Amino acid sequence: MRTFADKVIEFNQALDFRGKLPEGIRIMNPFQEDAKITSIAASFYKKYYNDCNTRRLILGINPGRFGAGVTGVPFTDTKRLTDQCGIKYFGKETHEPSSVFVYEVIEAYGGINKFYNDFYINSVCPLGFTIGDEKGKEKNYNYYDSKELTNAVAAFIVDSIKKQIEFGLQTDICYCFGTGENEKFLRLINNENGFFKEIIGLEHPRYVMQYKLKSKQQYIDKYITEFRKVI
Repeated sequence: MRTFADKVIEFNQALDFRGKLPEGIRIMNPFQEDAKITSIAASFYKKYYNDCNTRRLILGINPGRFGAGVTGVPFTDTKRLTDQCGIKYFGKETHEPSSVFVYEVIEAYGGINKFYNDFYINSVCPLGFTIGDEKGKEKNYNYYDSKELTNAVAAFIVDSIKKQIEFGLQTDICYCFGTGENEKFLRLINNENGFFKEIIGLEHPRYVMQYKLKSKQQYIDKYITEFRKVI
C-alpha cells in the first residue's frame, strides 16, 4: 500500500508548470532544478509521513528561496531541517524567519512527530516565483503579487489542491497562513470547488516575525488554540 510519504514524493516529482508567465517572472521548481533537493525532501517525508494516516492541511503562499526552495519542505530552512528534523543536508546553510516561527509552533504543539502526524504543510501554489530587482538580484515573488500571474497559475493551483486532497487529507478544515490576499484567494477557489468545509486564516509566520516579534508568543498561542480545536 502506498503511504502518505509515497504520495507526497510522487506529487513533488511530478510538479511541472507549463503555462506562460508574465514577463520578468521566473518559476522556482526545486524538484526539477536540483536532484539533491528531491532526495532531501524524500528523506524528510519517509521519516515523518511513512504511514497511511489522515491529516489536516496547512497552506502557505508559495515556496521561498531560503526555505522550501532549498530543502523541498515547506517552512523548513536548512537549519531546521538538520537541527530539528535530523535530515542530513550538504550545501549552503539558509535561515528563514518563517521557518523559525513554525518550528516554535511545532514545539509548542507537542514536537515534530506529533505535529507531522496530525498536519501536512504545503502552499496554495506549490511552486515559487522570483523577480529581478533594479540591480538584477532575484527576490521572492508571490502568486498574488500581480493579477496577471494569479490568472496564469490559477488552474495549476486548483489542480494541485485536488491532487493533495487525495493523499488522505481531512477536508473539514484547512488552515491558511496569511490572512490577506492568500486567504482571500483560497476562499475564492474553495467557494468554486468545495475543497474544504471551513478555512481558518492565521497570520503568516513572516508577518509575525517581521512586524509582531514582541507579540510572537501570543501568535504561537493562537496557532496552538486553533490547531487543537479539532484534535
